[in-house]
Amino acid sequence: MNYSKQIEVLLIEDDPGDVDLMREGLEGAKVFIKLNVVDNGEQAMSYLRQEESYAEASRPDLVLLDLNIPKKDGRAVLSEMKADKGLKSIPVIVLTTSDAEADILMSYNLGANSYVTKPVGLEEFIKVVNTIEDFWLTIVKLPPK
Repeated sequence: MNYSKQIEVLLIEDDPGDVDLMREGLEGAKVFIKLNVVDNGEQAMSYLRQEESYAEASRPDLVLLDLNIPKKDGRAVLSEMKADKGLKSIPVIVLTTSDAEADILMSYNLGANSYVTKPVGLEEFIKVVNTIEDFWLTIVKLPPK
């Protein structure tokens, strides 16, 4: 395992079960991952902009974004992130239950770096998390902070 660098991941997810699955899937990661979680779009933007209670939050190296979150949906979060000069370089993986072509196309048009449909079963979900970790956190060179 390469623990020489900590990778900051922001998970924007309102389903506690999916948050638990993500934590479980990242337990055996090849790099040290600090998983930060917010459960709605307003919190996500406050976290990313280091506002209010998130003033000390670390800038994430990677964002995992559910489209169907409360207060401000994932599409709005993605749009705001990619329109913000200070946030647009952060890679965003849309990780959602929707496999609708319109959602996939809209996500890429808004600047998503990849789109992954959440699998239903535990083993499949863990496999997806491991694949994301392998590719995005060990192979890909993430932009500097």
